[in-house]
Amino acid sequence: MNGQDTLPVFERYQRLIEISRDLASTLDLDVLLRRITRAAADLCDAEQASILLYDQVKRELYFEAATNIEQPTMRGLSVPVDASIAGWIVTNRQPIIISDAAKDERHFGQVANVTQTATKSLLGVPMVNKDKVVGALETINKRSGNFTEEDQNILITLGAQAAVAIENARLFQQSDLISELVHELRTPLASLNTAFHLMLRPEIAEEQRSSFAGIIQGEILRLSELTTTFLDYARLESGRAQFRPTTFNLAELLQTCREIMLGRAAERGITLAIEVIGELPALTADHDKIKQVLLNLISNAIKYNRPQGSITLQAQAAEPGILLAVSDTGMGIPAESLPMLFQRYYRVPGAEKAATGTGLGLSICKRILDAHNGQIKVTSQYGKGTTFTIHLPLNGLGQQ
Repeated sequence: MNGQDTLPVFERYQRLIEISRDLASTLDLDVLLRRITRAAADLCDAEQASILLYDQVKRELYFEAATNIEQPTMRGLSVPVDASIAGWIVTNRQPIIISDAAKDERHFGQVANVTQTATKSLLGVPMVNKDKVVGALETINKRSGNFTEEDQNILITLGAQAAVAIENARLFQQSDLISELVHELRTPLASLNTAFHLMLRPEIAEEQRSSFAGIIQGEILRLSELTTTFLDYARLESGRAQFRPTTFNLAELLQTCREIMLGRAAERGITLAIEVIGELPALTADHDKIKQVLLNLISNAIKYNRPQGSITLQAQAAEPGILLAVSDTGMGIPAESLPMLFQRYYRVPGAEKAATGTGLGLSICKRILDAHNGQIKVTSQYGKGTTFTIHLPLNGLGQQ
């Protein structure tokens, strides 16, 4: 036993066996990454641990998880392969021990700038599965003394187990998403195929051809929306979505969203109003993603509203942030469906008759708001209408 180790060597390997069972018990990538980083820091008696995943197609490394930070601004942070210690690890597929990272020319300082934590000593190992480099697993700042060869052997073993677990979780997510996407693509593709073959028939009148062309255009737009939705969800679920905070006026964003959706609402005679109560403080958040949430909720409110109905966007300051509400006079949601509304692929029974959809929109909204340390809730009276209420901290992306 090395005197610097917190646990005797035998106990550390016993702990490693327990951890390997733990890693094999989940296919949730976020949970898995958190478990790996915690285990790495624990086993190597390090202050922190982090995971950087490698995109073999783009040949990029991106920061994915760490024990010392939960900020979504870190998720997807790109790290140069040719100018970082992690890049050296995945390129050479070798472990490395560095006693003073700041003096190493390969050290990439941007992560430390964001976390406001200086990297002193570092131990890193590649995560490889079936000759495929998954990424790098690093432990930072040994609590006592320096990282040892024994630490390195322990982390190599954990890294190998982590690589298998991460790939299994990815395959599960991809197969689940792909199978659902294929299912959703079948209907518009069938419509496109039918309309195309009908247009080729010589007896079809010009007016009918024009109608079929309209169907084809509509189905192409639907295919575009489907693929965009699935890509958005895949990025959020895998942690690849990056959040870029800016400070902006929420009242102006509400007005922009209203103008975008006004034409669609007018087609069904639905009025779209904004109510801003009092002064709204400036909001620091990812402008485009908050816009995405609002447009999704307004779109749903139009789809499931009654003709000549109304939609109200309401906003007000609410300590310690801003309260937003999107209310409609639509068909409402049965009470038994409310608890499942934000689950992926869930659609209210019978809702498919009113409008098409993937069942991912509200799940995407919730993931975006979770990343902002915000909340979304829904209340509804069946047959009368629905209200989605959002609470956003003034700087949710900056909260640990």
